[in-house]
Amino acid sequence: MSIALQTHGLVRRFGGFAATDHVNLSIAAGARHALIGPNGAGKTTLINLLTGYLAPTEGRISLLGEDVTRMPQHQRCRRGLVRTFQINQLFGDMTVLESVALAVGERHGLGARWWKPLAAQAEAVDEAALILERLRLLSDAYELTRNLAYGRQRLIEIALALALRPKVLLLDEPAAGVPTSESRELFEVIAQLPREVTIVLIEHDMDLVFRFADRISVLVSGTLLLEDTPEVIAQHPRVREVYLGQAHG
Repeated sequence: MSIALQTHGLVRRFGGFAATDHVNLSIAAGARHALIGPNGAGKTTLINLLTGYLAPTEGRISLLGEDVTRMPQHQRCRRGLVRTFQINQLFGDMTVLESVALAVGERHGLGARWWKPLAAQAEAVDEAALILERLRLLSDAYELTRNLAYGRQRLIEIALALALRPKVLLLDEPAAGVPTSESRELFEVIAQLPREVTIVLIEHDMDLVFRFADRISVLVSGTLLLEDTPEVIAQHPRVREVYLGQAHG
C-alpha cells in the first residue's frame, strides 16, 4: 500500500498545552480519509501542521515519501498538497470561469498576466472548463461567484484547489454553513473525484462522513484515539462515548 501523507510523533504545543500530542497518522494514496472528533480535539491544528501553516514542536511529516516537516506552504502546494478552508476564499467580482482559469494560470506561472483577456489564455480556459464540468459547475461558468448559492460557492473553492492539480486534497469542513440539500450534492460531487487525488477531510456531519469515508481517524484531546473503517468506528464504545453518542447506535 502506497502512503500519500504520514505523520510521525507529531506534537504542537502552545505554552504548556499540547494541541496535538504525538500523532502518528498514515493516509493511503487514493483514500477518502476523514478526521473527526469533538470541538477542541486538535483537528484544525493538525491540518495547519500538515500544510505548513504551523510548525510542529516535535515530530515529522512525510508527503509522498518526502520529508516536508520544515518546508513552507507554497512548496508543499507545488508538491501536490492543497487545502480548502472553513470559510470561502473567493473573488466575488469574478465569474466562476475567470476564477478557475486564474488558478490554472497561476499553476502555469501566468499569475502576473492575470489582467489579459481570457481569450488570450485559451489553454487555461479550456482546462478550467473541464474542471467545472467535472464538478457540475459548467452551467454557472459566466455567473459572478458572489451570486451563487453557498453550496455552489463551496464547489468553486474545490474547483480552485483542483486547478492546482493536487495529489492530496485537504477539505476543512466543506459542508460548513451549507444547507442539508446542498451538502448532499456537494459530497456526491466530491465522491466522484478521481482516485489519483487522495482526500482528507474534517467534517462534523457524521451522516456525510460515514457515507463518504473509507477510513476514519478519531482525535480526542490532541491524541489519535483510533483509526479504522467506518464500520469499526461506529461500533467502538469509546468513540460513541466521546463523540458519536447514539447517532449510529
